[in-house]
Amino acid sequence: MNDPMRNNMNGKFVPQTKPTLADGDDEVDHWLATLDADVAAHQTMVVVDVACNGTEKLLARSGRRLYLNYRWLVLDSRALNGGNGSLETYLDALRPLPLLVSSEVFVPLNEGLNAMRFVQVYKVSNDADLLTEQFALWTRDQSGAKAELIDLREKTVTSVRRKNLLGHSLRASMVITDPDTVNHLTDYKNKHIDTITKVNYLLTNCLVAYLGAGVNYTRVSSWGYYNATTGLWDGMIGELVHDVADLGASPLFFTTDRIAVIEYLAMTSETRSKFIFRSPKLSYTENVFILPFDNHVWGCVIAVIVLSAVLLLVTLWAEWRVAADGTGWTPSPPDASVLTASFRDTLLLMYGASCQQGSSVLPRSCSARTITMLTFTVLMFLYASYSANIVALLQSPSTRIQSLDDLLASRLKFGVHDTVFNRHYFTHATERTRRALYEQKIRVPGGRDAFIPLEEGVDRIRRGLYAFHVEQGVGYKVISETYQEDEKCGLQEIQYLQVIDPYYAIQKNSSYKEMVKIGLFRLNEHGIQYRENAKLYTKKPTCSGGGGKFVPVSLVDVEPAVWIILWGGGLAASFFVAESIYFRSLSEAMRTKIKFCFRYFRSRSPGTKVGT
Repeated sequence: MNDPMRNNMNGKFVPQTKPTLADGDDEVDHWLATLDADVAAHQTMVVVDVACNGTEKLLARSGRRLYLNYRWLVLDSRALNGGNGSLETYLDALRPLPLLVSSEVFVPLNEGLNAMRFVQVYKVSNDADLLTEQFALWTRDQSGAKAELIDLREKTVTSVRRKNLLGHSLRASMVITDPDTVNHLTDYKNKHIDTITKVNYLLTNCLVAYLGAGVNYTRVSSWGYYNATTGLWDGMIGELVHDVADLGASPLFFTTDRIAVIEYLAMTSETRSKFIFRSPKLSYTENVFILPFDNHVWGCVIAVIVLSAVLLLVTLWAEWRVAADGTGWTPSPPDASVLTASFRDTLLLMYGASCQQGSSVLPRSCSARTITMLTFTVLMFLYASYSANIVALLQSPSTRIQSLDDLLASRLKFGVHDTVFNRHYFTHATERTRRALYEQKIRVPGGRDAFIPLEEGVDRIRRGLYAFHVEQGVGYKVISETYQEDEKCGLQEIQYLQVIDPYYAIQKNSSYKEMVKIGLFRLNEHGIQYRENAKLYTKKPTCSGGGGKFVPVSLVDVEPAVWIILWGGGLAASFFVAESIYFRSLSEAMRTKIKFCFRYFRSRSPGTKVGT
């Protein structure tokens, strides 16, 4: 008779008389290697016969394959062929095996010639008793022409059907950096200390209640990092790896080196660590003296000044030439208040008009005076607009610092909240900008690194020109309680860590994975996760005092003006020294030679005729 089961499945059958599996381990290892090489393991059903030689050894060495990926049909050919078989027979054979809650192990039970019942077997932990649940009932009529499969499951999803762990105690590891935290895990006090642990302690308690389980907590001082010397993980990850804990009750960052050793399930705390700083005044990042006008306006202003100077110079040259030719008015004796056709005098006049300082000399003709009057009027309006904009710009914050590169190039000082994960990620940074920021701004050669307590860092932010790396909710909690309303304005954030929000983690290949994941998703869907995060994490404070406090002008604000004074003073001093040397230190003969040289070079310049 052709067996359809054999025709539609790739199987390997070991007869009872063949002693291969019973005699050695090679055949067992071959079978297990075949299973491990199966790329479609989630669709594979392994059929074993407890009446076959070596089946007991195969099941014993299958380990976690019994509750991960594969489905197992455990049958007894002796009972199926008419022998005496019962559920207890199967349970006795399966009791030592790790048939945990994620297992898919099926046992067939004969119920006469025309019916067969399928039962699933599992247990909530290795030490617990085996539990059974009805899966399906197969029946056929007396003629065998019609068959029916009845689904006996209450719920189709295994992890939902078995979510009740019957009081089994799960082991949870949580990170506590302050010993006093254990006294305030549920009273919402000192919310800025071990905040992420407090949030997820409450969520973990809700989770185990949903699973019908208990929980035993262990405390560690760090999330866990790989030690290259020992080749081991420490902290919370170490407890998950070494089967000391089932749950990681303190979420941790998602990094590539951790993916191989733990299982990330869900994001339970939307918090990130960033550099927080008050926006510096605009003068710290820009030259405010050139900001009132854009480039086009500055170009027009310079064009007006140059054009006015040229027109005035041409007009002065024309009026003095007419006077010299005797065709017009006759110039009076030299008068210091009359503007002559001199390029230097015209330049000084326009410079004084630009600075609204007036001029000690004026032209005599109506055309030249008209040009002068119009120039002073135009430049007066520009000066008024310029002055008004300067006042506003001196009170404005800068928005130029938008990235880590901007932060690195700024004149801000830096600090980092002294926590385990901050020290790890800053000292192990490899990206160019982040490494440079640590080397140049955080690590002080021969001194103390800029890892400081929370309260000290927040106070330095308040005083300005200081960027402090801290967890957002933690930092804003202290800021909200200690800052004046106007000091809460202008707060900026820039992220340093190249990680996403922390994720809740469990053991790798844990049988509780799906039910814990579903439980965490339900906590989020029902708003419990949002509630706990909202109660323990403080959001960025709103700015309600903007513009209420006048910011005094500091030396940095007028730095360009100070540089102009210094350069001008230095240039004037240079001219003074040169003139002093010329008139006091050089002899009359030397000065005569210098004058002769100047006259000679002047006579040799283009357009100059040399008299004979």
